[in-house]
Amino acid sequence: MTDPLSDALVTTQWLADHLDAPDVRVVDASWYMPADNKNAREIYDAQHIPGAVFFDIDEIAADDSAPLPHMMPDAIKFSAKVRKLGLGDGVRIVVYGQTGSALAACRAWWMLRHFGHNDVVVLDGGLPKWLAENRPVTDTPTPPRERHFTARANSFLLREIDQVMSNVKTKREQLVDARAGERFRGEVADPWGKSGHVPGSYNLPFNVLLNADGTFKGPEEIKGAFEQAGVNLDKPVVATCGSGVTACVLAMGAYIAGHKQVAVFDGSWAQWATTEDSPVDTGPA
Repeated sequence: MTDPLSDALVTTQWLADHLDAPDVRVVDASWYMPADNKNAREIYDAQHIPGAVFFDIDEIAADDSAPLPHMMPDAIKFSAKVRKLGLGDGVRIVVYGQTGSALAACRAWWMLRHFGHNDVVVLDGGLPKWLAENRPVTDTPTPPRERHFTARANSFLLREIDQVMSNVKTKREQLVDARAGERFRGEVADPWGKSGHVPGSYNLPFNVLLNADGTFKGPEEIKGAFEQAGVNLDKPVVATCGSGVTACVLAMGAYIAGHKQVAVFDGSWAQWATTEDSPVDTGPA
């Protein structure tokens, strides 16, 4: 079951055509910034695509031993959580967001790939596009259909803080920051304390990769956006952001543009800014 759009994205029409397929699972992986004052689970309960389960990154994808939000858990915990949602071996997982293609939908896509489930795609345009096309939604709970999930962690897709620290000196990988320009440049107060960015990093706000309707731009436009930010997609890339969510939008964008092995700095600025000896630069890249 392929979609001509991408092997990382599917259209709303594709999902409508395959919604009842026995090997397709639909996931609402929505998440909101605290300032949005919205509850993704309550919105899911009120309306979701038929058959969708709710993937809460703060509950499923959170490492309880870490003081930072939605850090990558270990394989055992992740497997235990997702298999209860019916997400596992032998199914195509279609992830969507309540606000379009971005944010936690891409985070869930990246996490599933990190744990070895490569047959996972994001619904381009998410729930807003689905609703705009008058496609069905429901408030009926989706009954759990537990399925075995074999976790095989791909460490290449994940970067820890010590690796990023080392890279500040070696510059072997290009670190690309998905935060807004004013936060990257240190022009505004940052919720994590230190303002600025990791020395040597580039800035590409995640929304630059999206169209006004929340769908992703095409491969050439995305590649051009990376190039304009100073990033060469023919070389290794690591994405970062505030807390590891919108960095995954950059990872998805690079994937669409043909660079399929972008790593994500899991702790992102939340970890960097709260680490005592972490160096910080301000101003443009």
